[in-house]
Amino acid sequence: MTATVTQLPLPRHYDPKRVGEVYRTPYNDLAPHAAAWAKKYGIRPSSTDKVKIALMMIDVQNTFCIPGFELFVGGRSGTGAVDDNRRLAEFIYRNLGVLTKLFCTLDTHRAAQIFHSLFFVDGTGKNSPPFTMISAKDLREGVWKVNPAIAAAIGLPYADLQAHVIHYADELEKAGKYNLMIWPYHAMLGGIGHALVSAVEEACFFHTVARVSQLGLEVKGGNPLTENYSVLRPEVLTGPSNEAIAAKNAKFFRALMDHDYVAIAGQAKSHCVAWTIEDLLTEILAKDPDLAKKVYLIEDCTSAVVIPGVYDFTDDANKAFEKFKDAGMHVVKSTDPVEDWPDIKL
Repeated sequence: MTATVTQLPLPRHYDPKRVGEVYRTPYNDLAPHAAAWAKKYGIRPSSTDKVKIALMMIDVQNTFCIPGFELFVGGRSGTGAVDDNRRLAEFIYRNLGVLTKLFCTLDTHRAAQIFHSLFFVDGTGKNSPPFTMISAKDLREGVWKVNPAIAAAIGLPYADLQAHVIHYADELEKAGKYNLMIWPYHAMLGGIGHALVSAVEEACFFHTVARVSQLGLEVKGGNPLTENYSVLRPEVLTGPSNEAIAAKNAKFFRALMDHDYVAIAGQAKSHCVAWTIEDLLTEILAKDPDLAKKVYLIEDCTSAVVIPGVYDFTDDANKAFEKFKDAGMHVVKSTDPVEDWPDIKL
């Protein structure tokens, strides 16, 4: 793959103190630096890799990762996502020569979606506040109902939309998932919260130039009728008449599995990370259970959703990771050289 698999030093432009900030990546200044870095350390284009390693970074966006933004994932420490992204950026730089392809998923929303306050109203016409859990029972009893104006906004008859949300909540509960959660407006398409965290995006660009490897960007979450925690599939695929409303992302699954190894990091461990890995495992088990051994979960680059005094999903997230480990996936740390990870052969 490269002249050496020894970990590289951190480049001079990287500032760990800025990981929790939003700033502009100086692409045209950084590009020649990355090219010179590749030459200095014998880093070859990714097309020459005999062993291909993919790094999937789930929703490493300002909306989840920068303090003060809408859904900052603080974890139990209170600084979770910032600490995670410091380690993630450094992992990319130190292992630049062995990471073949970087993928970033992008949670992508508009205001009128099933998990935002605008979508539902109570009996007085007041919108559902953020962090409201809505059950199928609530919808049947009229505790919450579809905002009548939403039907026109997304182009569906009101009665059809009301039937859909009841069916949707039923499907979530049948699948053993969380009840429908109303989240604060977040990851809004075109807004600054939607963008990748600056320090991570900067590291991705540096990798792109040094390794001549196009960054993969995978958009998810734009369907107004379903949540989409996992990048591999929405939470519900069909409507009340069994009509298709969404589909699995089979193309992205194939793109990941085309690599010899797949490493995973991002936010949040309890939601989009856990559910993406769950769906990845489901597809792997249907294809070949041994493929689980090629997946590496970077446990120090992900944190669970913790809303102090409201919800703490840390134990749920840890339980999910134990399940994935039992299935054959590896749980590793970013500070360990990739060549030292179990079952890796470079």
